[in-house]
Amino acid sequence: MEINIPGRGTIKIKNLLLDYNGTIACDGKVIPAVKEKIEAISKAGISVHLVTADTHGTARNQCANMPIEIQIFDNSNAAENKREIAQKLGAENCICIGNGFNDGQMFEACSISIIVIGTEGCSAKSLMKADIVCKNIEDAFELILKPKRMIADLRG
Repeated sequence: MEINIPGRGTIKIKNLLLDYNGTIACDGKVIPAVKEKIEAISKAGISVHLVTADTHGTARNQCANMPIEIQIFDNSNAAENKREIAQKLGAENCICIGNGFNDGQMFEACSISIIVIGTEGCSAKSLMKADIVCKNIEDAFELILKPKRMIADLRG
C-alpha cells in the first residue's frame, strides 16, 4: 500500500507492527473486532506482525486463527526488541500501533505510528512520540483501511 502524504512524501507500507496488551487485547483477551480488521489489512497486502512481551501469556492462543506473525520476547528489553524488529523489517515501510511505554522506540523508528488510548490507557511518554492518537484499536485500523483519513491527519 502506498500513501502519498503532502509534506511528507510517499510511504510504501509493507508491514504493520502491533502491540498486544492494551492495543489489540484487553486483560489478555483479543478485542472482538480485531480479527476481522487484521484479515482486511492482510488482504490489502500488508504483513501483520504482533510484537509483544505477552504479559498475560495468551497472545499465541488468542491470535491462532489470524493472518499474523507472532514475536514474543522477554519483558526486560521489550522497547529495544520492538525497535529492532521494526528496523529488520525496514522501518521506513512500517506502520505501528501500540499504547505502552515500551512502544516508544518502535514509534520513533516506524514511518507512521499510532497510539491507542483504549480501556487500558496509554503511556504519556509514548503519546508524545506517536504521529496519530486514536481512542481505540478499531479507529486505528480504520485509518489504515481508509488511508485518506491518515493523510488528513498527517499532511504538512
